[in-house]
Amino acid sequence: MEEKEREEKIRRLTEEIKQLKRERRAVILSHVYQRPEVQEVADYVGDSLGLSQQAAKTDAEVIVFCGVHFMAESAAILSPDKIVLLPEIKAGCPMADMVTVEDLRETKKEIPGAIVVCYVNTSAAVKAESDVCCTSANAVKVVSSLPKDRPILFIPDQNLGRYVAKKTGRDLILWGGYCSTHDRLTREEVLEAKKAHPGALVLVHPECRPEVVELADAVASTTGMIRYARESEAREFIIGTEEGILHQFRKQCPGKSFYLASPKLICPNMKATTLEKVHRSLLTLEPRVTVPPEIREGALRALARMLELS
Repeated sequence: MEEKEREEKIRRLTEEIKQLKRERRAVILSHVYQRPEVQEVADYVGDSLGLSQQAAKTDAEVIVFCGVHFMAESAAILSPDKIVLLPEIKAGCPMADMVTVEDLRETKKEIPGAIVVCYVNTSAAVKAESDVCCTSANAVKVVSSLPKDRPILFIPDQNLGRYVAKKTGRDLILWGGYCSTHDRLTREEVLEAKKAHPGALVLVHPECRPEVVELADAVASTTGMIRYARESEAREFIIGTEEGILHQFRKQCPGKSFYLASPKLICPNMKATTLEKVHRSLLTLEPRVTVPPEIREGALRALARMLELS
């Protein structure tokens, strides 16, 4: 398809989505890793939990979550009275799948008295089996606030866990999970990027490997990275997170330059959502994501505990 035809298709779909959104009394949420045209049609663009919290404050009857499955579950947990749609129902998170309720229960038996700190990148059922949730932005604060006389099991991201352990000085028992996108970024690739752009600051996500994190000028969540770049006097940045965020960097930081640390930083699950699928989901009010009441209760408790601690 020629560029002109593609632009016309995007324009037409965008207008139809806006009309359907009004008719359905819907709010559209987009994670910063989504395609640029999906971000542009959204009412709110940001990170996973922040978007769910934002949607819960609206009077919308329908939430269209352009992200992955655990994010739509979080929206359903915080807004049980709203219809939650995930335009691509197969958009999952490999890291979230690396911890199951059954395995977590078995591990808890092996570590009596352990406090389970659960990254938001997990299923609702795993959250319900945990004591407290955390995000990449508040994980250090959450762990710092926990009792020092009890073991802490940090699930599922071992890279984030190592970063938190180093920042807090706490001994954490780490699950073996990782983000298959962030974990692909190597120290060598960052060094090559620094050589190519010697004046640029390096911004990375704490889901990256420890040896990559060591090279960073700043380690932050997605929204934290955008805020850092916006407020920094620097003009050039090397970015160590999924490439979809570049759209927001360029939009919010005009006049500054951003270079992806590696061409491998693409999440196929995040790119699975298209404007066509957003349009179809609003038209049919499917696919829906729901969380059973008993699971929602436990997961909400872990999320509420996080908000109290952080």
